[in-house]
Amino acid sequence: MSDPRSDRFVRSHLKTRHLVLLVELGRHRSILHAAQAANLTQPAASKLLGEIEHALNVQLFERLPRGVVPTWYGEVMIRRAGTALAEMDAAHQEVMELISGLSGRVSIGTVLTPSAGLVTDAVKLLKSRTAKVQVSITVDTSKILVDRMRAGEFDLVIGRLLDSNVASEFNFEPLTDEPHSLIAAADHPFVGRKDLQLADLAREPWVLPPAGSILRDRLTSMFLSQGLEPPTEVVETLAMPVVVNLLPGSRMIAAMPEETVRPYLDAGLLAVLPWDLGLRMDMYGIVTRKRHRLSPGAEAMLAALREAAQARYRR
Repeated sequence: MSDPRSDRFVRSHLKTRHLVLLVELGRHRSILHAAQAANLTQPAASKLLGEIEHALNVQLFERLPRGVVPTWYGEVMIRRAGTALAEMDAAHQEVMELISGLSGRVSIGTVLTPSAGLVTDAVKLLKSRTAKVQVSITVDTSKILVDRMRAGEFDLVIGRLLDSNVASEFNFEPLTDEPHSLIAAADHPFVGRKDLQLADLAREPWVLPPAGSILRDRLTSMFLSQGLEPPTEVVETLAMPVVVNLLPGSRMIAAMPEETVRPYLDAGLLAVLPWDLGLRMDMYGIVTRKRHRLSPGAEAMLAALREAAQARYRR
């Protein structure tokens, strides 16, 4: 059972200034710097932190000679405080938009492939029905997107749930996996070559996602499993405009779904190399937070995503 003293404190006495201080302590790992960021004096910040720890009867931060480090309890409070503040900001934004005659705002995080097709299809569909809904789209890796969603920064994420420890916090609607092809300039020497080998590809320059991404790890494993060193001449980026401008006029190669660069393939600027990667990514889907009520704008966006996915993936 929880301590009634803690329950009373959280419900009646935990103020916005406590939440702000927790978030700033998580960022700065220093009571002095956190106090400055929260517009508090250092004694006032120490007092507020002491109030929270006393009420919860746990130590939230270890005091070190050169700052503070959050305990496991502190990490939980920092994350929850960030979520609470994000919800308050979102509520204020929604009210201001309603006052000004707008129809709400929805924030979406997405991995690369659906950003170029599914998400744009869904936004067009949404705008055809509810033109005044403002839509914000961020493209990143699944891990970063889910971490930011846990902090309350996104209404919806199109990505993967990779961490089983946090998967229970979310709803997941699977959409599709991602078959990848090798993409290069239309005039690349390997286009149309019949005897292409993996060793040939290893010697070419590549455009790759950052280290630690699923695709990068699987490509690395592909080379190593064949006794080959992975490519050493590499440009790392997730930015699609950078990728599609690097490939033409160069020998660079990128692994990506053909869907992502279909207009460039159709225009004859890029081509698919004759090598079967045999590589499919884990299923991605629509991620929402459990026990969280979406705003009307976010609900409309979710409906548009589902409809666009039905048309795109389940024909």
